[in-house]
Amino acid sequence: MTAAYPNHIWGIDITYIRLQHGWLYLTAVLDWYSRYVVSWALSQTLEMEFVLSAVDNALFQAKPEIWNSDQGSHFTSPKYLERLQREEIKISMDGRGRALDNIFTERLWRTIKYEEVYLHEYASPKEAYRQLANYIRFYNFDRPHQALDYQSNSVTLSGSEGSPLDLRLIGANQARFFAPAGLRMTLV
Repeated sequence: MTAAYPNHIWGIDITYIRLQHGWLYLTAVLDWYSRYVVSWALSQTLEMEFVLSAVDNALFQAKPEIWNSDQGSHFTSPKYLERLQREEIKISMDGRGRALDNIFTERLWRTIKYEEVYLHEYASPKEAYRQLANYIRFYNFDRPHQALDYQSNSVTLSGSEGSPLDLRLIGANQARFFAPAGLRMTLV
């Protein structure tokens, strides 16, 4: 599949983020045409809620024609699939063992890990959230991308005709942090 314009194809995936003492899980929704991170969420557990929040935040901003993922349990769950079906989005799932089907999201993970995560030892989930939020903002608005003629994702996205993403909303609404029940955490 080749994305021909903004909001044609979005991909979603989950990766792990190393802390000094433990792990977090990061999910992101990526516009394949512009490489723009439309929405993301960070969680201390792999419970479904953080994936659904990233999906809901993304759909609040725009709607793709096609939504791609792997066949992991989060992405085959009825709650997840119902959200996409309700919006009449075509669902595309990678073949088993074919990580390259979702190459743009896999490439995002590599970039985030080599340019941010592996360079820092996050002492806490709060620190990881702040650093990742700053990096994703940089990735979306300032980082040049070779595949985009060395333009940033936001320039490619906003310079495209008919792009319904409102870039003013994205900074405030694109990310959420989820902690296990009973753990109170305020992120400032």
